[in-house]
Amino acid sequence: MNLSDLIAKLAEKEKLTHREAEAAVKLIFRMFADSMKKGDRIEIRGLGSFVLREYKTYTGRNPKTGKETEVKSKRLPYFKVGKELKERINDQVASAHVSE
Repeated sequence: MNLSDLIAKLAEKEKLTHREAEAAVKLIFRMFADSMKKGDRIEIRGLGSFVLREYKTYTGRNPKTGKETEVKSKRLPYFKVGKELKERINDQVASAHVSE
């Protein structure tokens, strides 16, 4: 599922216009980004959590030239899958194997 699919599903399920559904989804994503930018953790019960991981400066290598280069420190979002989502996915996989 991509962003367009999510917006279409929301509009259909909640009987919203495409524009209303798009605004709602974009608002949620913007709020997530703003929270993470401040360093907050986002937890959605039944789905998982988003946290920031901090990476220190390190010396990397350009794969094309082999020349060493310094890679600056950075913060990247990381998603940790929740227990309920893992179980739902694994139950579906197990059910599919049983019916084969």
